[in-house]
Amino acid sequence: MVSTDPISDMLTRIRNALAVHKTEVSLPHSSVKESVAKILKDNGYISDISVAKDGFRKTMTLALPEHVTINEINRVSKPGRRVYAKVKEIPQIKQGRGIVIISTSKGVMAGDDAKAQKLGGEILCEVY
Repeated sequence: MVSTDPISDMLTRIRNALAVHKTEVSLPHSSVKESVAKILKDNGYISDISVAKDGFRKTMTLALPEHVTINEINRVSKPGRRVYAKVKEIPQIKQGRGIVIISTSKGVMAGDDAKAQKLGGEILCEVY
């Protein structure tokens, strides 16, 4: 099934897997989803990422940690309403305990990294 918002689909699969205490999530691969997953892994929300080629399609498997570390994972910018932020407007999630993932001109990165490089962009999602 083709999704109109693949990033939202990825976040929903992660949210649903955590709700039923799954240890891994499998989803279709794309480079943007892989970038988002790498940021989640760097911040400790995901324990491992693996990409496998199945025929002509690639699938990505995300290993979730034993203890649940994600309380909320929300899509901010949607296909019907894009949300952009300048460097000074990048939000701080739960007083710095969460992260925001931003698509900038230099690639997809966490909000703190975007602030350090003085880059704004499209706010993809918030994770706490």
